[in-house]
Amino acid sequence: MKFGVIGFGNMGGAIVKGAVASGVLAKEDVLVYDIKESARKAAAEFGLKVAKDNEDVTANTDVTLLAVKPQQMLDAMAQTGKGLQDKAMLSILPGVSVERLRDACAVKEFRILRLLPNTPALVFEGAFACSKENDLTDAERDFATKLFESIGAITWVKTYDLDAACGLSGGGPAYVAMFVEALADGGVKEGLTRDVAYELAIQTVLGSAKLLKDTGMHPGQLKDMVTSPAGTTIEGCEVLEDNGFRAATIKCVSAATRKSRSM
Repeated sequence: MKFGVIGFGNMGGAIVKGAVASGVLAKEDVLVYDIKESARKAAAEFGLKVAKDNEDVTANTDVTLLAVKPQQMLDAMAQTGKGLQDKAMLSILPGVSVERLRDACAVKEFRILRLLPNTPALVFEGAFACSKENDLTDAERDFATKLFESIGAITWVKTYDLDAACGLSGGGPAYVAMFVEALADGGVKEGLTRDVAYELAIQTVLGSAKLLKDTGMHPGQLKDMVTSPAGTTIEGCEVLEDNGFRAATIKCVSAATRKSRSM
């Protein structure tokens, strides 16, 4: 299928570049438009075709990825013109319902899949929460599944739960990055060089996540494996609990979810 992209920013770029690198998309089958000249230039330098506007994208492709900022949605959809008629759109916009997307478009007869991705798609480890409640054809759904599975893992959820996915996995890379940075800072405080501290912190997070995923182990079980009686790790765990580590993380996800629901 010919694949259109409206918005070639961090997320739109990550999806396209990952899918091209995995072989699911060919560069010559991708048509991109972005209101920023710098983004259009980046797409062209990557070897993608650049459209003259949003309607040019939708009119000349089979499936369009909408990857603009939520506040740009109204203008972006209005500018798709009649190109979406009887075609499919994949929207990654948090907090923007199917109804709002349809109301903003000149045509109403087009199919929509809402999903929430995250940036690790760029290294083929993205988390994609996709709405079960979509009206894509079987061929379009198969295409979307193949596209996103080539750069990560898909979880099918109810549409209402997309906001929670936004709060958890959508913003999750930022939270994890903050944790890695904090771990490294702790190592530096105790005498490690910065490069060693980052290397150890990153590999620890990566290895722990892979262990949980590959074994199906409960996170609490892994924590118990590492916390020996009267050992060093339980001392650290106590400090995290005293400073509200879990409560702060829960509140973090809840705050991001509330923001998504209010958009």
